Amino acid sequence: METEARYAPPDTLVRAGADFPVPDTLLVPDFVAWDASAGLLRTALADFDWQQERFVMFGRQVAAPRLSVCFGERGAAYRYSGVERQAQPWPDAVRALAEQVSAATQWRTNFVLVNLYRAGHDHLGWHSDDERDMGPAPVVATVSIGAPRTFRMSARQKGSPNHDVTLPSGSLFLMWGRSQRDYRHCVPRRLREKGERISFSFRNTANVKCPSSCHSPRGGESKKP
Repeated sequence: METEARYAPPDTLVRAGADFPVPDTLLVPDFVAWDASAGLLRTALADFDWQQERFVMFGRQVAAPRLSVCFGERGAAYRYSGVERQAQPWPDAVRALAEQVSAATQWRTNFVLVNLYRAGHDHLGWHSDDERDMGPAPVVATVSIGAPRTFRMSARQKGSPNHDVTLPSGSLFLMWGRSQRDYRHCVPRRLREKGERISFSFRNTANVKCPSSCHSPRGGESKKP
């Protein structure tokens, strides 16, 4: 599989994608079948250990306007907003989704950040996934299930226009190359939206404190202590 810096999606995935006017991005609307998406949504809502993160903003602690949980290889961690999140072991359903993403993208993932947007008031502010743990040209593959939500991107230059796309249930949105260096993205508030949406943002973090076979999607549980 390609390294992050040289990555480009395979032609078969590109042909399944829809147009979006931001370089090094790809939207695949029907990546996960409807019945599989519905089953995964039920499992996630019932079984995942959702947490509301707290982080410091302008000198005070604030609660994140969404719930989240992380899965991945044993020892894998991801730092963002001054917080280091440790991965829980892959649940079977998430491991299967990680394998599907890896096979389709021809890229290896070892960590997923899962966000639950309970309704339209939950949101995600402007940011780029450009943390050091992900290298100079990060790949992020996000699968959305549940209610559709707007995903917004804008170039970092002041005054740049917004580019909006609706991410339907079962869609894959792939970012690679210069998309994090040159652009920011967010999930804006949509107060009229009432349904629950879950995003699975797969990534490859270099912050792993054990061999990659420990909990990899393809490798299964390691028997080593």
